[in-house]
Amino acid sequence: MYRGEYGRMTGSRAGKRGESGLVQTGEIPLMKTLAKKFAPPTKAQLALIEAAVAIREEPDAAERAFMARQLVQCTLPHSNPGNMPLWKRSSGNMTLAIQPGIDIDTEKSIGYPYGTIPRLLLFWIITEAVQTKSRRLVLGSSLADFMRQVGLDPSGGGKRSDYRRLKDQMRRLFKCHISFNVVMDEKGAHGDRWRNMEVAPDGELWWHPHPDQTALWESWIELGEKFFEAATVSPVPIDMRALRALKRSPLALDVYAWASYRAFAIVQKKQPPKFIAWQILMQQLGADYGTVKDFKKKASAALRKIATLYPGLTIAKAKGGFTIHATRLAVPQKPLQIS
Repeated sequence: MYRGEYGRMTGSRAGKRGESGLVQTGEIPLMKTLAKKFAPPTKAQLALIEAAVAIREEPDAAERAFMARQLVQCTLPHSNPGNMPLWKRSSGNMTLAIQPGIDIDTEKSIGYPYGTIPRLLLFWIITEAVQTKSRRLVLGSSLADFMRQVGLDPSGGGKRSDYRRLKDQMRRLFKCHISFNVVMDEKGAHGDRWRNMEVAPDGELWWHPHPDQTALWESWIELGEKFFEAATVSPVPIDMRALRALKRSPLALDVYAWASYRAFAIVQKKQPPKFIAWQILMQQLGADYGTVKDFKKKASAALRKIATLYPGLTIAKAKGGFTIHATRLAVPQKPLQIS
């Protein structure tokens, strides 16, 4: 079924990679990879194929989700930072810093939120906050139902099950402290602007130990006031269909949100293709990678996947980096409602 090129499945002709292009609009490189030796697709590849087909056939039927603009510009850790008092990442004049919460019983660090799960949680949290305009978010009385909303699988067991990892990462995310600091130089004056935030300083989790069973009471969290403000002011719209296909890679989730953010500025301001240096993007999204060469290899693979999920996005090779251009938004803007 998947041995043909993308054009055979959708009725349109897939783009071809040029000598100077990293990723060109309409190209689905994973399709060509799958065609080699007629190998059957993996579960992750199949999800990417199905999402790409759905998005390209109905690009305007986006399932709207949101991410805070600041958390697109500077992202969470990809891997566990370990036992350290402070973790930070910088982008330009802005720095994101995270302090882990403390277990009041053991008086030890709870640990940092890292990987794909806290990112999926943040997409859900920020989307709910934007749509409900409320700091208090209801997580429900069924853990299995909540896991499905976030994009996780409630089935399966063991130490690496989604169920166990979700509960651990929720604890890490909800109890950590996030700070943003911006250094400003304007008209000869030097200054700092900062915001210190708690993600969810209040909440109750009443879920049953077995995910499919319903608890007697609903679980809920209340977002910190400063975090709620940061999350709901000019959030970045993204397509949930793409997130589901990319959910196994924290880097791919970050790059997709970043590309959506960049594309918005390009389309709205009618800008020409924008050059991005690998070194700069690594500082912003991938400080966990040892060298720029290592980051480039992994980020290039993520960008190729994202191009399949984003009609109108073009990424081309350039010395020391790449150029990004877009002819449409990842998620179409809703028309203004005039009463």
